[in-house]
Amino acid sequence: MKKKWISLILALSLLLSLAVPAFAANESRVVLGADLTEDQIATVYKIFGIERGSVEELLVTNAEERRYLEGLVEEKVIGKYAISCVYVQLLEEGSGLSVETYNINWCTSEMYKNALVTAGITDAKIIVAAPFEVSGTAALTGIYKAYEQITGSTLDEIAKTVGTQELTITGKLAEQIGSLDATKIVSGLKEVLSETAKMSDEELRREIVRIADEYHVTLSDSQIRQLIDLCRSMENLNPSELRERVEQAQETIQRIGEAKDKAVGFYEKLKGFLAPLSDFFEGLKELFG
Repeated sequence: MKKKWISLILALSLLLSLAVPAFAANESRVVLGADLTEDQIATVYKIFGIERGSVEELLVTNAEERRYLEGLVEEKVIGKYAISCVYVQLLEEGSGLSVETYNINWCTSEMYKNALVTAGITDAKIIVAAPFEVSGTAALTGIYKAYEQITGSTLDEIAKTVGTQELTITGKLAEQIGSLDATKIVSGLKEVLSETAKMSDEELRREIVRIADEYHVTLSDSQIRQLIDLCRSMENLNPSELRERVEQAQETIQRIGEAKDKAVGFYEKLKGFLAPLSDFFEGLKELFG
């Protein structure tokens, strides 16, 4: 009888080990845009700071990128070639997200972080790079691909689509109001998702205006409409889990905001200090002119 129980426990352990994908923290992947030349690939690896061949390499095509981007951004932003590349290293649980960007001119690291949190990726070191300046909108596809290949599990399809939608809408907002404020407003919406699901579009509109007012931002009707659409998409996700992930990401965004405020304050003090010196030199100029 005892042997039967031991056999049963061993069998259950084996089944559990097969059911849960096993991967080591710090495991890494590189995902290259499929249309890069060898010289461009060498440039990207130099940015990543690793030797080619030291990390398993994957490719992402323009067709794969379009799967998530079409209908969300203009054709010229998507382009016809896969150029963006990513280095993804999974970290221990609780380590948080670290994102660096190189030659990416439309998406900021904070925008990537927020979108990745929505998609369900929370603990990783990520570098997004290209051999020359690109928008970077397609990089999420490469990150999803690397994460799924490392873990052996598939991210929720709705979460991936909403993450990409969030990145593109935040990017459009950032063009008018700045990336930090755009990121804060979208994060604020995520925090009240459990309430917005019960709101009418008009009530949600007022909530969006209220959040924007907190950051002294005035939004146009079309911007509010985009945020309403994004919010309705995010409501399909688990609001409590999403809020928990957002709060972790918000700590980083808050630190960046504080650094920005300090920099502006320092600049104003410096300007005030230099103003009398400028007047002094102007006086000398007139005296000896």
